[in-house]
Amino acid sequence: MHTFKVNKSDDSTNARLGEFTTPHGVINTPIFMPVGTNATVKAMTVENLHATGAEVILSNTYHLYLRPGSAVVKQAGGLHKFMGWNKPILTDSGGFQVFSLGQLRKISEEGVKFQSHLDGSYIFLTPESVTGIQEDLGADIIVCFDECTPYPATRAYTESSMEMTHRWAKRCKDAKTRGDQALFGIVQGGMFGELREQSAKEIVSIGFDGYAIGGLSVGETKDMMREMTEAVVEHLPKDKPRYLMGVGTPLDVVEGVMRGIDMFDCVMPTRNARNGSLFTSNGKVVIKNARYANDYTPLDENCGCGTCKNYTKAYLRHLYMAKEILSPILNTIHNLTYYLNLIKRIREAISGGDLNKLRDEIKENEQASLLLSGDKPG
Repeated sequence: MHTFKVNKSDDSTNARLGEFTTPHGVINTPIFMPVGTNATVKAMTVENLHATGAEVILSNTYHLYLRPGSAVVKQAGGLHKFMGWNKPILTDSGGFQVFSLGQLRKISEEGVKFQSHLDGSYIFLTPESVTGIQEDLGADIIVCFDECTPYPATRAYTESSMEMTHRWAKRCKDAKTRGDQALFGIVQGGMFGELREQSAKEIVSIGFDGYAIGGLSVGETKDMMREMTEAVVEHLPKDKPRYLMGVGTPLDVVEGVMRGIDMFDCVMPTRNARNGSLFTSNGKVVIKNARYANDYTPLDENCGCGTCKNYTKAYLRHLYMAKEILSPILNTIHNLTYYLNLIKRIREAISGGDLNKLRDEIKENEQASLLLSGDKPG
């Protein structure tokens, strides 16, 4: 039901072009997955999503388990029917919530005791129950339950956390009953290269349909993130998809592809859109700035999305300042189109052998944006 093949490898980097076949269609890799935590990509209809060029989206196991409940989704015929999306879906395991909801949970060997952020009630998630929830949700790609190691963390904590993630991965694989879902194992190991290598080898030895790199983009430097990515990719099989979780900026995506990553997800394009921060071919536009009040030009003259074709910066600024519902809709349409056009350009650059040139362009674009905003590079 799911197969992955590499069609081309880049001569000067570790980038590759691939096809990941799932029950709901083929995913061309490298790919960026818009985040649809609650069975919806915020501010987007599925028709809008199709228009951006999205091929696969991500939903969250933890949030959907709490509301509306996985039984409701199962009864609806699974996530695809529930939300009206007929292309591939990946569900993450809720492991990131173990990290992000630190005040509301207690971790043990058996699993994680949560206090719901919705009503304060206590729930207990285990590798087995999380796998069962994801089978009820019916995504094409499901992910093992893990502990996302915080940063910074001691080596001792990182190692014990990593080893528990390995034991949980085995339990997830043993609990899986559906043959039509691809199961991805997650590599942890914090910011310790040797632990990352150890984790990659252990997770590969268990054997999964794809491999995710977790525990990055949690506050470490960009150099550390890239170093840890390299430490892992080297030990992952070439005939399986590789997924860098929760990453990142346009430059992060290009740099990840160059290191052999096939799949990415991040809330950055959608969250930034709602905050009025827009990605363009000329750098980032902070639409609330007064300089756009009388700017009747398109947001990005190089973009063919509905926002850029039909509206001006002055209008987009007006909507944002007036807190109109249309503002996050138009902004999100553009930001996701930008990201999915970027991923197409990355695929074309791999095909044409000029990925380094594209990376330099994106880097220059990002640096120009930082200078304009007064921010410092992270």
